[in-house]
Amino acid sequence: MTLKTYWTFVIILITTCRSFADDDNHEMEEFLKREHSLSKPYQGVGSSSSSHWELMGDAMVTTEQVRLTTDMQSKQGAVWSRIPCHLRDWELQVHFKIHGQGKKNLNGDGLAIWYTKERMQKGPVFGNQDLFTGLGVFVDTYPNEEKHLEAQKTRYTTRTQRIFPFVLAMVGNGSISYDHERDGRPTELGGCNAMVRNLNHDTFIFIRYVRRRLTIMIDIDGQHEWRDCLDIPGVRLPQGYYFGASAVTGDLSDNHDVVSLKLYQLTVLRSETEEKEEEDEITLPSVDNMDLLKSKAPLPLTNIHFIGWSSIAMFFTILFSMLGCFLLIVVGLIVYSHWNENRRKRFY
Repeated sequence: MTLKTYWTFVIILITTCRSFADDDNHEMEEFLKREHSLSKPYQGVGSSSSSHWELMGDAMVTTEQVRLTTDMQSKQGAVWSRIPCHLRDWELQVHFKIHGQGKKNLNGDGLAIWYTKERMQKGPVFGNQDLFTGLGVFVDTYPNEEKHLEAQKTRYTTRTQRIFPFVLAMVGNGSISYDHERDGRPTELGGCNAMVRNLNHDTFIFIRYVRRRLTIMIDIDGQHEWRDCLDIPGVRLPQGYYFGASAVTGDLSDNHDVVSLKLYQLTVLRSETEEKEEEDEITLPSVDNMDLLKSKAPLPLTNIHFIGWSSIAMFFTILFSMLGCFLLIVVGLIVYSHWNENRRKRFY
C-alpha cells in the first residue's frame, strides 16, 4: 500500500467515524414520563383499576419490588402498562434483580422486557405469548440448546459458545416464533453475556430507541457504568404499543424482580432529510437488512458480543494511524541513512 493510498484510507475512516459520532451525539433532551414508569411505592399496582400498571399471573407487589415469580417451579407472572406509548424516541431504564437458591445453570428461566402491540397474554416466551408483535429484550438465564447438545454428546465451537445469563433482543411481526430450544438464536438481533444472578449490588438494563436505532446497554458490575450490549440501526417500531415485563420458571426456578421501569421521552433534533426519511408511518415492526444480520458469523466469546460500528471505525482509525506513523519513521530513517552516507562520501 502506497503512502498516498494509506492517507486516503485514513481520511475515509476518520470521516466515517465522525459521521457515526455525529449520529450518536445529536442534541438530545430527556423527560421522565411518569404515566409510563413504574417505581416505588407502587401505589395501586395490582389492586386499583386507576393504576397505570396491571399485574398478571403469579406476580405480586412488595415494598421493595414487583416480584414476577418466586423461587418456585412452574411460575409465571408479568406487569403491564395500561397506557399505550406514542413517543417517537424513547429510553427505558430497567432496574431488576434475579436471585435464588439454585447453583449456576441449575436455575431458570429468565425475564423479558416488552414493547408490544399485545399485552396481558400468557405464553411460553418468558411468560408472554409467542408470535408477538414488537420488541422483546430477554435476560435468558438457562442454556437450553447447550444442555440439549450435551445430551447428544455434541459441543459448541469456541466461536458459537456463549456464557449464560445472556441478554438478547428480538423484533417480532406477529408471525415469527421464538425458538425456545435454541435460546432464540435464529431470530436474535444480537446480545451479550451478563452475569446478573445473586449479586449484592443493583443491576440495570438500558434500552434506547432513537431515529430508528436500537441500543441496549447493561450496568451489572456495581460501578455505575454502562457497557455496550448491542447497537442496531434500521429498527422500525410502530408507536402506540405497550411496555411490560414478564418472567417464567419451569423445572428450575429463580426470584425475578423488577424494582423500577423508568421511561424517558427523548427530543432529538433532525435535519430536513431525516424528517423526510421518517415521515412514513410504521405499521408493522421490522428490521432493515435482517438477512444480513443472520448471515454474520458469531463473534468470538467476549464480554461484548455486538460492537457498534462507531467503535470499529475508531479502532481501525487508531490502528492504521499507528501503522502510518511507524511507516513514516522507517522511511525517514532510510532517507536519513542514504543522505548521511552520501554526505560522508564527499569527504573522501
